[in-house]
Amino acid sequence: MGDISKDIKSTFKSNKLKAFINIKYTANWLSSKENEFFKPYAISPQQYNILRILRGAKDRIKVQVVKERMIERAPNATRLMDKLCDKNLIERERCEEDRRVVYVRITKLGLELLTSIDDNKTLSFLDNITEEEALLLSNLLDKLR
Repeated sequence: MGDISKDIKSTFKSNKLKAFINIKYTANWLSSKENEFFKPYAISPQQYNILRILRGAKDRIKVQVVKERMIERAPNATRLMDKLCDKNLIERERCEEDRRVVYVRITKLGLELLTSIDDNKTLSFLDNITEEEALLLSNLLDKLR
């Protein structure tokens, strides 16, 4: 990946516009890299996010809480969780007091999958930047929001 001007064969009226287009272009590029990365694990990036939320929760939490904590708000979060249930990576439990409330928790198999993903060091597309540059980039993105 080179300069955004060359990649999309365009010039920009300002550096701010160039940065904006670059963020959008890079987000799409990262999304395709992310999809490639998760393909061997047979889960989507959104499902990975759900598994991480559940691992961090330590115990069962409401489905609604999972939806609120997702990085990418997915309107199909329930369907994503259905698929994780089918793969025995998470389990569901209805609340006895209020049947409308559903809890989810990560299973042992789900934790094992996350460990193998964590151990995978093939995020080579992040090797183009140093730890210091990554921190600077993260801080700039925080500032932008």
